[in-house]
Amino acid sequence: MASLRSPVPSASLLSPPPPRSPHLVHHCRPSSSSSSSRARTPLMAMASSSPPQLQELKQGIADFYDQSSGLWEQIWGDHMHHGFYDSDADDVSLSLTNHRSAQIRMIEESLRFASLLHPDSKIPKRIVDVGCGIGGSSRYLAQKFGAQCRGITLSPIQAQRANALADSQGLSDQVSFQVADALQQPFPDDEFDLVWSMESGEHMPDKPKFVQELARVAAPGATIIIVTWCHRDLNPSEDSLKPWEKELLQKICKAYFLPAWCSAADYVGLLHSLSLQDIKVADWSPNVAPFWPAVLRTALTWKGLTSLLFSGIKTIKGALAMPLMIEGYKKGVIKFAIITCRKPEQAPDV
Repeated sequence: MASLRSPVPSASLLSPPPPRSPHLVHHCRPSSSSSSSRARTPLMAMASSSPPQLQELKQGIADFYDQSSGLWEQIWGDHMHHGFYDSDADDVSLSLTNHRSAQIRMIEESLRFASLLHPDSKIPKRIVDVGCGIGGSSRYLAQKFGAQCRGITLSPIQAQRANALADSQGLSDQVSFQVADALQQPFPDDEFDLVWSMESGEHMPDKPKFVQELARVAAPGATIIIVTWCHRDLNPSEDSLKPWEKELLQKICKAYFLPAWCSAADYVGLLHSLSLQDIKVADWSPNVAPFWPAVLRTALTWKGLTSLLFSGIKTIKGALAMPLMIEGYKKGVIKFAIITCRKPEQAPDV
């Protein structure tokens, strides 16, 4: 979640692939029915925030994760993202162990969706984790693929903790973490075989620049995986979300230091504009439904409540906003999207 990302236990890799999702859409070329054109206004608004506003947002994100990451790790472990569940899972009956396994499954299903688990697929050896949290995804991917992984986050405390965990797990020669802005990544062009963004895109104030940076650091032929919160796609007759939907999302923005939201269709349009290939998108909202109710229940335990009191006002506000996330998913305003693509082996002819 954020210009930051997540952690991991080592484990054997999980579960058979889920049934082919009816929400899956392949995008081989731009569609005249795409909603990306309708979304130009909010996307451009995201890209035109003033420097003071951007700095305030970045500082808010950093402070939020500085304060909340320790509490999250204490209760949930080192993965700071949704779990992937069977769509008919009963969240009430699932234990915390089941939820942590679901978080690992989220990584596995993301790799499978991007066709990286196929026997003939090229194994990524250089990976960047954009919004790395305390480094769970980085450590998991480094161990799985025998890869070198770099992680970036806006939170100094997350970067420090991620490096400490890597050292304690004997992975400091494979993974490293630093404070950096995802919109200005400190890496050269064409650097990574896999560009990984697990729930960090929602924090990006300039979605076009965010996607451009992901594509810039991707090596020719590299895979890009974006897993992110979105609002629902607009219907052909709509120019914007309904007023009550906007109000709900704005409340969530204030709690979690988010800029304006966009849709999965907006991301697809941006990827097309950069001539990226093999674009696929799916709505995994049904597969993450048990997650936020489970997080809310852990927050309301004695351990959760006492820990919250010492975690800072930003974390408390985030906890109070959890019912809003649940409402957003139930009413179909919030969508949990995965978008994957591949950078061409050769630059397109100009």
